Amino acid sequence: MNIKPSPSPIRGIVFDKDGTLFNFTATWGNWAADVIATETLGMSDRRDALAEVLGFDLETRQFHPSSIVIASTAHEIAEVALPYLDDTSVDTVLVRWNELAIHAPQVEAVPLKGFLAGLKAAGLKLGVATNDSEAPARAHLQAAGVDEAFDFIAGSDSGFGGKPNKGQLTAFCAATGLSPEECLMVGDSTHDLHAGRAAGMTCVAVLTGIATEDDLAGLADVVLPSIGDIPNWLGL
Repeated sequence: MNIKPSPSPIRGIVFDKDGTLFNFTATWGNWAADVIATETLGMSDRRDALAEVLGFDLETRQFHPSSIVIASTAHEIAEVALPYLDDTSVDTVLVRWNELAIHAPQVEAVPLKGFLAGLKAAGLKLGVATNDSEAPARAHLQAAGVDEAFDFIAGSDSGFGGKPNKGQLTAFCAATGLSPEECLMVGDSTHDLHAGRAAGMTCVAVLTGIATEDDLAGLADVVLPSIGDIPNWLGL
């Protein structure tokens, strides 16, 4: 495990959502299989083709490490899926998929209420930067009872762009008054880490998504098993 000494001082943490705050496979595997079947009206040729282009294994109900779903924006995923659906516009797909995603049961990577309360008690500012749309992201955080723990929440449609670009992270700094050097970017994908690097933040990779340690180590300042290991790493 790639664990290096933590930087000091850190005053803010920006988290990715899927694969970071919530376990990716446990949350989205069964949900994706059901949505793919429903969206293709049970037609096996369309179902298999959509699953393939999304990088999803229907038998194991797992995403491939290179799946576009892991790190891309909701709009990018809808664009790829559109040719396999009856819809005529990406916006129509997005509206429906966002509504379906809002109700997807989330599996927390660690018990989030206590974890986030501890970070807040240590005086840290907290944010979420996700390539999901903002509405389902807020719904998932609210369902977990932790939305109010965050000082900043941005989706790919919030006006700051999506990762791997740095816009969401720059907006977090503007909202909190922190400098990038005082912040961590925590995520499970290379998109998260590229965004953190571009913003000038310390990058923390976690292994609760699809990517392996080998995939992430070259881009991260530290690779941890999960967000639950951050307090000890920071010496809180």
